[in-house]
Amino acid sequence: MSPRVWKHTEERAAVWPGRNYPLGATWSPEATNFAVHAPKATAAWVCLFDDEGGEQRHELSEQQLGIWHGAIPGLAPGTRYGYRVDGPWDPARGARFNVDKLLLDPFARAVSGDLVVDPAVFGYVHGSPETRSTTDSAPFVPRSVVHHDDFDWGGEVPQRRRWRDTVIYELHVKGMTALHDRVPEELRGTYAGLATPAVTDYLCDLGVTAVELLPVHEFVSEPGVVERGLCNYWGYNSIGFFAPHHAYSASGDRGQQVTEFKAMVKAFHDAGLEVILDVVYNHTAEGGPLGPTLSFRGLDDHLYQRVAAAPGEPVSDAYWDVTGCGNTVDASSPFGLRLILDSLRYWVTEMHVDGFRFDLMSALTRTEHRVDMRSHLLTAIGQDPVLRHVKLIAEPWDASMDGYRVGQFPPPWVEWNDQYRDEVRDFWRNHSSGIRTVATRLSGSSDLYADDGRSPYNSVNFVTAHDGFTLRDLVTYEHKHNEANGEDNRDGTDNNRSWNHGVEGETDDPALIAVRRRQAANLMATLCLSAGVPMITAGDERGRTQRGNNNAYCQDNEVSWIDWSPDDAWLDVYEVTKAALRLRREHPTLRQRHWFEGRPTMLDGPKDLAWLHPTGREMGARDWHDPELRTVGMFLNGHPLRAPGPRGEQQHDSSFMLWFNAGWLPQAVDLPENDWVQSGRVVLSTDARLPVGTEVKAGEQIVIGRRTVVVLQES
Repeated sequence: MSPRVWKHTEERAAVWPGRNYPLGATWSPEATNFAVHAPKATAAWVCLFDDEGGEQRHELSEQQLGIWHGAIPGLAPGTRYGYRVDGPWDPARGARFNVDKLLLDPFARAVSGDLVVDPAVFGYVHGSPETRSTTDSAPFVPRSVVHHDDFDWGGEVPQRRRWRDTVIYELHVKGMTALHDRVPEELRGTYAGLATPAVTDYLCDLGVTAVELLPVHEFVSEPGVVERGLCNYWGYNSIGFFAPHHAYSASGDRGQQVTEFKAMVKAFHDAGLEVILDVVYNHTAEGGPLGPTLSFRGLDDHLYQRVAAAPGEPVSDAYWDVTGCGNTVDASSPFGLRLILDSLRYWVTEMHVDGFRFDLMSALTRTEHRVDMRSHLLTAIGQDPVLRHVKLIAEPWDASMDGYRVGQFPPPWVEWNDQYRDEVRDFWRNHSSGIRTVATRLSGSSDLYADDGRSPYNSVNFVTAHDGFTLRDLVTYEHKHNEANGEDNRDGTDNNRSWNHGVEGETDDPALIAVRRRQAANLMATLCLSAGVPMITAGDERGRTQRGNNNAYCQDNEVSWIDWSPDDAWLDVYEVTKAALRLRREHPTLRQRHWFEGRPTMLDGPKDLAWLHPTGREMGARDWHDPELRTVGMFLNGHPLRAPGPRGEQQHDSSFMLWFNAGWLPQAVDLPENDWVQSGRVVLSTDARLPVGTEVKAGEQIVIGRRTVVVLQES
């Protein structure tokens, strides 16, 4: 490259040298700095777009440490841009540079516009993957946006609620309010819609403490899904890890979505609710080698892990995929690690979120393809002064055979516990392997989390999640009904552990409806009162149905949206859920941070936890292995609690007896005589014959209805 020659001292270049940090577009009143990672490129341009689609290219002549950079004066926030990058085209060696493809900035704070699936968005000629496409993709791809705002957080401080006091509500930004009649129509399905009192008041009244938002990073739909006339509704197809998804904004996509997202977070915090993001760093929307070229593939294709090459062979071009989505981000590479860490810090420091749930986290722990609990990413997060103090939730598996790592993630991580889900479902449908297994889950899953110093709250308990049946469908269908997804009902799991109670699908039979609603209430009560952190899927408490679809990832319609009308709502399930969460909130006996030890907390006192047979005796070895036993009592002692209070004081609370009867028949239960609890009353019940307020005494016999939960509190 020839040196610059200045005509006279007053002349300025259209692109100033700028600097190589921070990555992305950094606005200032004087100039906007652009910096993009493309270490093997031979040239790079910033392309600015006007409202008519006109493009103005500015070459970045500076390159340091693999980063191309420059500053352009006079740009306003809201300016749309992209990158074009040139370099070798050699797909066999993982080089896919193509100057004819407009690329999103991986560090863009906002994205404008939608992806239009067209042959132009692919780097190669269809039918000839080795031939570079020369068709311009700019008319069909979204744009990055220069963003700047001065959002006033009003002196807000992080919530930092303790895990043992946390109740998570997993929701979809659009699905939560798309049909909500008390949210203004123009705000439905948006960040602003979530910020309305209709939502925050509802959540607070229910008793949850944190929302877990399905992916809000900028995402696009897979070409194959679009070809079926559908879209990616859930959002597990990220392409912009710093940008809130533009389609959820009611105010615009030229940076307004950032401000609107911040306002939503502030509204949740003002209501006392934490915000957790479901994040998808394990793969990107570019898919496999034959996927579209949208961003990373055209900048540094080696972000993606490759199949290991044989000794002496060149680097393989085949992507190594343990996500089921065509590629796996290499979190052990310097750029992959930087991308993830910088993104996480941005969402904490700038967007004020309170934590993250990591999709397919095992895929990100790989060191040379091997799951490694001392991997670069886990180590970096664990020592990071910002990230180590936020809520960190792992989905502790990926799509591989060796990725299942439930119970193995190190502190400060907590985990989705699918063993809790499976065994609680099996218990209530009478397919359990025994009382002993469900008892372990009810008391915190010590078999998974107690051996390395962790606590019961390291288990995030759930009965349903976004993928799989809703709670209502769990008691209504035994088989998936995913025909609307356009995959001939092949997608979605067949391992539903569900029970339709004799009739597949909805029914008008009042008796069958009553049984299903009681079973749903049993599952919710069990979830909310188990040791660990409960997670509720949005709408389950009201009887939301997906009509038997257990993989509604592409259903952006009434199948997925919550129906807020009272006509078909299971309000009895709502009331049981609310009551159970109120008990949990008001009584530390029901949310302890120490493991139960099965021995007294004071001399001559009762055990902190005792399991009772329906005859009133304590469960013995033979009882635990009785395949016919379907009823168990769980006594929780509150005098005193094992954990001290905040000032070291001894804590005292009510004692509770929880009875779970999953049997086909009513069960007589003897309330044992003892020296500590002489009387009590029913404080939660799914048994109409034992309503709330019923008084009981030690030594009495009560009858627990079939398939019911009854909770007694000492009086």
